Amino acid sequence: MLSKKTRYALLALIKLAGESNSGPIPISLIAESEKIPQRFLEGILLELKKNGYVESTRGKTGGYYLSKNPAAVTILEIITLMEGSVGLLACVSESAYKPCEFCKDERACKLKKTFRHIYENTSAILGYTTLQDLA
Repeated sequence: MLSKKTRYALLALIKLAGESNSGPIPISLIAESEKIPQRFLEGILLELKKNGYVESTRGKTGGYYLSKNPAAVTILEIITLMEGSVGLLACVSESAYKPCEFCKDERACKLKKTFRHIYENTSAILGYTTLQDLA
């Protein structure tokens, strides 16, 4: 399950992608239109800025805008950035792998095989779905 932070990050980025030709969008407008608490959104946008997904300008006409082409940013990238992985079990994740504490033999674990299949399919779908697709 995605955290609120990740869902809010996706909502904000999709909003920015949909308005990418409109110039900077004030944080208050993003917060209001997407029903995100502005204080929470500030921290999320700072993290996205630190990681090169958004930029900001100050002043009366300031706000946030995407720093990357929305067609080049996948949902998988954003979820991985915010969550660490899309795997439901750490033992199937490529980016956040941890050995399973319950398995005697990971290679023979039937749960791992099933959840690995789920992970691979989820990663594939999220890996080709872009911000542009959802804007």
